[in-house]
Amino acid sequence: MTRLRASAIASYLMLVILALIYIYPFLLSLAGSFKTDADATNNPLSLLPQTWSFAAYERLFTQVPLPLWAMNSVIVAVIVTLGRVFLDSLAGYALSRLQFRGRTVVFAGLIAVMAVPNVVLLIPRFLMIKELGIYNTYAGMIIPLLVDAAGIFIMKQFFESIPVSIEEAARIDGAGIFRTFWTIVLPMARPALVTLFILSFQGSWNEFAHFIISRQSTDLNTLTTGVASLFSGQLGSGNQFPLKLAAAVLMTIPVAVLFFIFQRKIMSTTEGAEKG
Repeated sequence: MTRLRASAIASYLMLVILALIYIYPFLLSLAGSFKTDADATNNPLSLLPQTWSFAAYERLFTQVPLPLWAMNSVIVAVIVTLGRVFLDSLAGYALSRLQFRGRTVVFAGLIAVMAVPNVVLLIPRFLMIKELGIYNTYAGMIIPLLVDAAGIFIMKQFFESIPVSIEEAARIDGAGIFRTFWTIVLPMARPALVTLFILSFQGSWNEFAHFIISRQSTDLNTLTTGVASLFSGQLGSGNQFPLKLAAAVLMTIPVAVLFFIFQRKIMSTTEGAEKG
């Protein structure tokens, strides 16, 4: 018992240390956003501001088009998230259940796309957006992100854990393929859907590289590209650490809230099938 307790204490201590290492940069950002420019420059690693200041947040809402950036981010993130959940689940179901010629090749291509770094695809994606005439539009920012190879893979693996006998019973009752998918299989895939929903929202909310190559107008700036413009010094001289850190802190709030709301619903991929 003594060894078990010592092992448990050591494990918890290690977890606490790792958690502090992981969260320390965010705490620095939070503390830095309440500092003055001079304090942030002279004491960048201090967690307690010498003088508490809300000037950075005031500047964000008075001198920076933050509401416009936030609105663009919300529009893109919501549409992309809903599109990915629907289209990825459709594609995952087709790959897991439908028998068609070239199915193995399609799945192999999906795995190949997952293995390619996203930065490699930026130039081909930019050329396609220009040729389609959707450059510098919401369509150019949204459409290329509507389907994600990783999301298709997640849904395919989950659907394969659901017994086929459930769908066969629905087909005997006269249900078609889409009706079986929509009314029988998809509700059972709630754990995977929640996971895909969170990952899709987080990915589209934090997307940066694609928005750089898909638009040029400042009116289409999202929070990521807008905050990047702050780092390039567009609001004057100086490092402006508090302003940048305040913007970064505000950016994390929606994703953090979404995660805490749905964290208990993120389950193993086999749980939904067992309940079915």
